[in-house]
Parts: sequence; C-alpha cells; structure tokens
Amino acid sequence: MRRVCSFVFWLGLGCFSTQGAKITDFYDIETITPPSLLMERYGKAGTQADGLDFMPDGRLVACFVGGEVFTLEPKSGKWKLFADGLHTPLGVVAVNDREVMVSQRPELTLLKDSDGDGDADEYSVFSDDFGVSGNYHEFHFGPIRDKDGNFYVALGTASSGADVRFEKRGKFDKRSYLQRMYASVPYRGWVCKVTREGKFIPWASGLRTPNGLGFDLEGNLFVSDNQGDWVGTSKLHHIEKGKFYGHAASLLWKEDWKEGRPVDLPVPALDEMRETAAILFPHGSMSNSPSQPLVDSTEGKFGPFAGQMFIGEMNKGRIMRVITEKVRGKIQGACLPFFDGNGLATGNNRLVFSPDGKSLWVGHSTHGWAGNQGIQKITWSGKTPPELSSISVNPKGFSMSFTVPMDRKSLSDPANYSAKTYAYKYHQGYGSPQVSKDLLKASTVRVSKDARSVRIEYERMIPRRVYELRLSGLVGAKGEKLVNSLVAYHAHNLPK
Repeated sequence: MRRVCSFVFWLGLGCFSTQGAKITDFYDIETITPPSLLMERYGKAGTQADGLDFMPDGRLVACFVGGEVFTLEPKSGKWKLFADGLHTPLGVVAVNDREVMVSQRPELTLLKDSDGDGDADEYSVFSDDFGVSGNYHEFHFGPIRDKDGNFYVALGTASSGADVRFEKRGKFDKRSYLQRMYASVPYRGWVCKVTREGKFIPWASGLRTPNGLGFDLEGNLFVSDNQGDWVGTSKLHHIEKGKFYGHAASLLWKEDWKEGRPVDLPVPALDEMRETAAILFPHGSMSNSPSQPLVDSTEGKFGPFAGQMFIGEMNKGRIMRVITEKVRGKIQGACLPFFDGNGLATGNNRLVFSPDGKSLWVGHSTHGWAGNQGIQKITWSGKTPPELSSISVNPKGFSMSFTVPMDRKSLSDPANYSAKTYAYKYHQGYGSPQVSKDLLKASTVRVSKDARSVRIEYERMIPRRVYELRLSGLVGAKGEKLVNSLVAYHAHNLPK
C-alpha cells in the first residue's frame, strides 16, 4: 500500500490549493495495490473499480471494468479471482461469505461459491425483467439491499450519441427513440426493486443517469442523477414508489401511459407531475457527476459526521458530505465537500465502510470520461477536523453548528454569512444556467454561549432556491480555519 499526501485538485477552472487546516491533518489516505492479474491483462486502465462491499468474514469484494470480481484479504493484501467474464458490472453486494449479487449490463446475477474454495462456480440469473437495446449508455447501476433483503437497481437511459442493435430484449417503442437520452426499451430511467425471491417491481421513474443508490439510517432510499437533458444540475433524489423525478423519456413505461411521446407534453404539465430533488449539487463549484451515496453508520468511528451521507464525485478529486432534514414533509438539505484533493483520485465511483467502521474504501473509475482507476482507503486519525457539523433552515435563515468551538468575533460577523441564491430551470435543454440570482446579506447573527453554534437571519428567504455560502471568514477558537468552507443548502421548503 502506498500513502498519498499531495494536495492539488481540479475544479474545472484550474488547479489551486487552500490555506489553513487540510483534510489530511485528520484523515489518512492510502492507495491499495490492485490485482496483478488485471495489470497483466489490461494495464492500469483495467483496475477501474465499479463495485465494493465487505463479506461477513472481512474480505473485500470488488468488481472491475473488464468483468472480473475479486476478493481481497485486507491484512495480507492478497487478491483472489472470484468470478470472471461479466459485462460491465457496476456494483456488488456480499450476500454472505459465499454469495455475491452483481449488477451487470444484461441482468442481476447471483454468483455462488458452492464448495467454499473462494471461486464462484455458479452464475445464475436473479432478474433480467428489463429491456436492453444494445446502446452503450444503458448502464445497470446498483444493487443495494434493504434491511429485509430486497434489492434495488437503477437503469440508465440510452444516448443519441450511438444507435441500438438489431437484436433487442423487451418491447421496442420508437416514441422515445433517438431523443438526446431515451428509453425505447422497458424501464430505462427507472429505479426498480427486486425482492429477495427475485420478483421484479418497477419502482419510480424520471431518472437520466442514476449512478448511485443508498439508504439513510431511517431506511429512506436515495439516488443520484447527473446533469443533462431535463436535469438542470446534478441532484440527489429521495425515491418513493410510484413517483416521477423529471426525465420525461421514462414515462413511456408507466403502466397507464397513453399520452403519445412524453417529450411532447408541455413543460408545465411535466413539472406538475414531477417530484423535485432533495439535494441540488451546484454544477461546476460542487459536483458535475455525483455517484454513490453512503450513510455514515459507524456511530462516530469515522469522525464527527455520524448519520450524514458521503457521496462520490467523478470529475473532481472530491468526496462530498450531505446533511438532510425534513421540512414540511419533504427531505431536503445541504451538500459540502468532505475530502478534497490531498491525494484523492478523480472518478470516485463506489464507497463502502470497513467492517470496523474506521475506514472508507473508495473505488475509482473513468468509463471513457473524466475519472481514474484503482482503490483508495481513507482512515480517520481520531482528531476532530474544524468543520460545519450541521445546518438547518428556519423561516428567516439558517442555524449552524460546528465540530469545534469557534472564535466568537468571526462567528458573530454578519459579513461572513452572505448568501448567493439561485435556482435552475426545468426544461428539455441540456443543463441549466443559474437563474433568479440574488445576493443576501445577513441582518442578524446570534451566537451560542459555547460558540459552537449560530443562528443567522436574512431580510428575506425565498423557497425553492439554493443558498450557497462560503464560510471562509470563520475561524476556530484556536485560530484554525474550516477545512471546507463551501456549503449549498437546497431550501425547497421553508418552515412555517
């Protein structure tokens, strides 16, 4: 294993560094030596890791871009080939020490090591009740498993950048064909449930490229989606059965759909149908391609963020943190960087916590776009980083708390809480500029007695806006700056 400690990262406009505390003062990062077989077969490009999980006995199980599934003994660093010959596997779940569920392009596949020798000797179709047209962009994301043993997967839409093959699986419907991102075979753009018995259930529609699924501690299902047509900026959705999340093409496969081409519906009609996102990731400054959300279930073993979610970013050397709350019945909240640069590779595609909860393992991938390859491990040193700990919206502003005592003078200065506010268009176009832009200055700041929390009020608050704050003026009681000063809260609803 090779320890990496450099700090340069790409933000789309250039390379730069920050001053003050660094994330590597509080978390160590290591690069894991990849399987030698992959290096022999493909070179470094073959070490793209698209799925990670841990077996009950402590072995890591990982799937790679060439179709291989390996297990790793973390202490010895010894890899063993578990399965081979899969088609674009994009996720694994260790069912037990001998069984692994994999999402490969044509199906959800159960791999079984029946004799316990460490090699899978049974490959069986667990579910393939969805369409495949042969378009390169029809990715099969997942799986994840709920507490009852059911699985969830997400099916990417096809791209007009390539056609379909003459042989297809499932009904082919030309009403969606060759739009920018389309769903001409069943359930493209859907999240689907597969019961523990293998029954396939279409669950929710309206996704474009849903590269990542995860649960919070309450069992709520979240799915990320990437910016593009119908998706003004990348998002994190709280997924509920039967709901539509905005990408029109997938509506074609609703059981009661009789409206012709979904894209021909007026945008206001589609907007009325859709469920809006929980989190909006500002494009460029925060995230261009979010991946898998993973809840911190370590109860503090990984640092002061228990119960919050981490989520990967493909284009930058960044892992983000997500803080959610429920406001007037809707889950919404904030996103902010967690680990930026400092040796973290790009292409942060898959995340899993180690069994002891002390380390976060990260799989890196490119798939022909921005990204990298390999696996890294992030371990908490035990020292508390100076960070924003929580944020919640109130009718006139926000309440924030911090992981360490703060300098009272900086915490009470209204100039440190100026908020840039904006929204994104919902339309068929590719992405969206920031619209309805405004700049708000704090009118009132109230600091707690222990200087670890603050309540900020503005002259006005507007719902359905992103509130982007840069807290770079805040200083800890010992003079230290926050490790990450950017935070963006999606105030879809305001409390009464």
